[in-house]
Amino acid sequence: MYVRDAKNRDEVWLLDHIEEMGLDDAAFRSRDYVIAVDEETDERVGFGRIRIHKTDEGDYCELTGIGVLPAWRGQGVGAHVVERLIETAETEGFETVYSLTDEPGYLTQFGFDPTESGELPEKIRERLAIKRETVQPDAVATSVEVDSFVMPDRLREAFKNATPHDPAEESTVEDAEDFGIDPDSATYKYDTGR
Repeated sequence: MYVRDAKNRDEVWLLDHIEEMGLDDAAFRSRDYVIAVDEETDERVGFGRIRIHKTDEGDYCELTGIGVLPAWRGQGVGAHVVERLIETAETEGFETVYSLTDEPGYLTQFGFDPTESGELPEKIRERLAIKRETVQPDAVATSVEVDSFVMPDRLREAFKNATPHDPAEESTVEDAEDFGIDPDSATYKYDTGR
């Protein structure tokens, strides 16, 4: 498994999966993305993007459009996409990286902190409002200093051994409590006499 820069030939694949996952594709440019690839099959399994916002006050870096195909989730793929994007942001001279997401808990494991709207640069605050109106009504802002980014060891190890799995196989057996029934006091409509 490795993460590489997206190529022009990845554009259709990216757009299909961005749409399928309901992710933000504003100002789409395939060259802004990185893609996680399975070395054995050459299958593209995850992706993410850096979006640079240029303003008169300065430039701001946002991570956006991060997605992992269902068969590859929970194996560190997204973590390595995020790590590669942070490295790119650092190389480009950014000290702080923002992300607007409806799943901030995922990013906190890497050192991202929730950021109040009032603390955001105006351009990022505007992006948050647009994102809430268009694709993620529950989006919140998070940010991390690039030198504070942390990759958990468990995700680094999981990535080394990542293999596809069938998400349907992970379904759990439903029991009475899943339906709000207390199994200790429940009575049954049909008494079988047992």
